[in-house]
Amino acid sequence: MKPGAEAPLVLGLDIGGSSSRARLAEGGRTLSEASAPGANVALIDPGVVEERLTSLIEQLGSPHPATCCAGAAGAEVPAGKRRLEELLARLLPGASVLVVHDTRLILAAAGLDVGIALIAGTGSVAYARNDDGHEARAGGWGWMLGDEGSGAWIVREALRELMRRREEGVQLSVLGERMLVATESDDLLETISRVQLYHEAGQWAALAGEVFDSLALDAGAARIIDSAADALASLALRAGAKV
Repeated sequence: MKPGAEAPLVLGLDIGGSSSRARLAEGGRTLSEASAPGANVALIDPGVVEERLTSLIEQLGSPHPATCCAGAAGAEVPAGKRRLEELLARLLPGASVLVVHDTRLILAAAGLDVGIALIAGTGSVAYARNDDGHEARAGGWGWMLGDEGSGAWIVREALRELMRRREEGVQLSVLGERMLVATESDDLLETISRVQLYHEAGQWAALAGEVFDSLALDAGAARIIDSAADALASLALRAGAKV
């Protein structure tokens, strides 16, 4: 950049399953930030993704950045990545747009070129990169097929635990009580009915805090969290072994 010239505007997007964040910067200085609901480009209806990302960018004042880098959950799916690239090109005319999987943001944010990054949010996935630039991923199969150790997985396992207790005729205990309150239900079957209507993984994951808050007083909740930790460690090891 020539002396006296203005630094170009740069827009960074972190598009996850439960939430999305944006940061507009100029010359390394943050100008504004915004947040919106998640917009996983592989799992959420394209119309909903467009609505949420449009709102996210409008919160920044509808800027005109020179460059936009978007780390997005679901970007590993070619069709999803292509839709997001086309959408951002429309929302940010004239900007150079780069879309990568959201795991790649982690090492970059830490200033690292080599390492293993683990995401454990709504879903779960691990990303590894070695000295030669070789990259590999493990997990990230989506909440219906995998995402072991993620928020959505923890809640699913908690509800399975509670249904087993109900079938065996034992008390639902602290975990059950917290789930009933969180879902505004009078009984467990009502809770199950309510969560079955959730269409997004983020809605399931939003209940994960109830499991964490129960683990000190509920052995079943503690086992689920231990299993989640083991699953996440396995993800990181699998990704690392591939590079």
